[in-house]
Amino acid sequence: MKIIIHGGFFSESNRNQETKIAKQKALSEILAAAYDYLQNHSATETAVFAVSLLEDHHLFNAGLGSQIQSDGKVRLSASLMDGKTQRFSGVINIEDVRNPIQVAERLAAYDDRVLSGAGALAFAREHGFHYFNPITTQRQAEFEEKRNQANRKGTVGCVALDRDGFLAAATSTGGKGFEMPCRVSDSATVAGNFANTHAAVSCTGVGEDIINTALATKIVTRVTDGSTLKAATKKSFVELAAIDGFAGVIGITAAGEVYHLDSHDYMVWAAFDGSLQVFN
Repeated sequence: MKIIIHGGFFSESNRNQETKIAKQKALSEILAAAYDYLQNHSATETAVFAVSLLEDHHLFNAGLGSQIQSDGKVRLSASLMDGKTQRFSGVINIEDVRNPIQVAERLAAYDDRVLSGAGALAFAREHGFHYFNPITTQRQAEFEEKRNQANRKGTVGCVALDRDGFLAAATSTGGKGFEMPCRVSDSATVAGNFANTHAAVSCTGVGEDIINTALATKIVTRVTDGSTLKAATKKSFVELAAIDGFAGVIGITAAGEVYHLDSHDYMVWAAFDGSLQVFN
């Protein structure tokens, strides 16, 4: 059993050392809780659990504390992929909910598994997800003053390998901030969140770059075709560099290989397999 999580790029917090330490502490606590949860739950259930905790923490750009779009509203996107069943589900630009990853989880049982906007919100309300305002005082101040224009690359994610050898990936984002209303990020697409029986990957960074390179799907496909996770990720990042892309990934294979890589060395992440805990 193994698990790895990320909290987006450190640049999203202006590289403030105090904030970095706080994020690392939060990741440590969330990782420990999620690994404990994994002992008696599936990879899919654990991925949702971990991302929900990340969404609930104000330091990360997902759920509570998400970035505000140019019209003053927060729109959230999240997705879940079960490597065993190969079912992908997600919500795009959903408003006024606390945990979009849990809405994505609920959608996994339906034929129509990716919903956007008003349809996603209607589904959430019908299934007991009540109104929640994710805007924090800090995010509101940033919006009003239009700060952090160059540092908007935050997402959270979790990849888990359970006791039965099955994988899952979950990713959630509050967007990049000040973007066009209803802009679609990579987080609720297979470019940013993908899993099968061989590997699972969650991405963070510039959504358009991740979509342009089909990053998560490409890495998992290469592992499926026989590459190691490290080799698959490095090759995919060479292709990312060709378009001057900005991204970070976390991943696990069914064989237990855990790997992370970022195009800029300040993605915050943590991994745990029962004895090893690492932060960056």
